Amino acid sequence: MSNGYKELLIEAIPGVIKSEDEYERMMGIVNNLIDKEELSPDESRLLELLALLVETYESEAFPMKTQTTPRSRLKFLMEANDLKQADLVDVFGSSGRVSQVVNGKREISKEQAKRLAERFNVSVAMFI
Repeated sequence: MSNGYKELLIEAIPGVIKSEDEYERMMGIVNNLIDKEELSPDESRLLELLALLVETYESEAFPMKTQTTPRSRLKFLMEANDLKQADLVDVFGSSGRVSQVVNGKREISKEQAKRLAERFNVSVAMFI
């Protein structure tokens, strides 16, 4: 574990989310990380951890809410980064493929998942 990651953990103090206040605090950190233009590997690792904690809390606190999917995570990241489908043609190879993935008619391939992870500087696991 790098010193940078340790410092991020100390600053964020992540843990199992047990209240709405803790959830809001974690979401604030997640949103700050997502808003950054480029994340360091340590920041990406922290974002991945916090996303898991938030997802676990949401699935328990809001059971009616459906589990996230690679497609919903992609749509979230597109919205958070103010991207249109045309902005992802370089990742998918064509506007038709982007449209098919975004609209749920086609799954994200492993190669596309790798390119999306590089594009958004997150773990490839988010898209698999």
